[in-house]
Amino acid sequence: MQSPPIPSRPVADGDAGPPLPPTSSPADNGTTSHPNGTLQQLPHILIIGVRKGGTRALIEMLSLHSSVAAAQNEVHFFDWESHFQRGLPWYLSQMPYAFPDQLTVEKTPAYFTSSKVPKRIHQMNPDIKLLLILRDPTERVLSDYTQVFYNRLQKHKRYQPIESVLVKDGEINLGYKALNRSLYYVHMQNWLQYFPLESIHIVDGDELIRDPLPEMKKVERFLKLEPQINASNFYFNKTKGFYCLRDHGRERCLHDSKGRAHPHVAPAILQKLYQFFHEPNKKFFELVGQTFNWK
Repeated sequence: MQSPPIPSRPVADGDAGPPLPPTSSPADNGTTSHPNGTLQQLPHILIIGVRKGGTRALIEMLSLHSSVAAAQNEVHFFDWESHFQRGLPWYLSQMPYAFPDQLTVEKTPAYFTSSKVPKRIHQMNPDIKLLLILRDPTERVLSDYTQVFYNRLQKHKRYQPIESVLVKDGEINLGYKALNRSLYYVHMQNWLQYFPLESIHIVDGDELIRDPLPEMKKVERFLKLEPQINASNFYFNKTKGFYCLRDHGRERCLHDSKGRAHPHVAPAILQKLYQFFHEPNKKFFELVGQTFNWK
């Protein structure tokens, strides 16, 4: 269900109330406007991944900026055929109502690892700005498993112990999808066939958790946004063990499903994972001209 159309930022006292229903169908320029001056626009920015990399934290932190309007849900337009077949007018209808000077952002973490997505996005807008948030590949695999584990637990479904999905016949199980999602080098090669490196900003997901402000200042610069996000927007929640957000006096934290403890993994298996990712990580660093503090 689509939520009622409202501007993405709080409306100040004395401002116009909620917009009236659209007066026109989507225009050729990819917008649908409303009488109070807000409009739906195709995204100027896409957070393309990676799953369990910190995409929810990134879009929440980016939404602190008054020039950004964020889609509330993962739209899965470019990777789900059933959605893509509906065309750009449908995609536009999923965007938030924003003021003309705001940039619209949508995030779907599955975009990064879907081979058909880069071409489709390039066809929509070759000049779009792409944000990619990555974590240590081994940590990302463990987070991926943890999410599936809790989902199955809640549905009272059986789950496989982590060792049995990571290792098969004494070797790393190459058939485990979560491993493929952490082979950043493979997926990045596909994106660079369609977009120059200058169009893709890589956010260090491990650093964003540890100290969010420096990473968000880099994002502001990449998007050419007026510097706005500052230290007062973040406070460390000792109970949760990570940073929460403060926006116009309101405080909010990420959902409880974020930051869950990973299952214990035998040191020998962890070592196998670190070794498995060592070479792909090296190739990725060379590809993007950037290094990360991954094990």
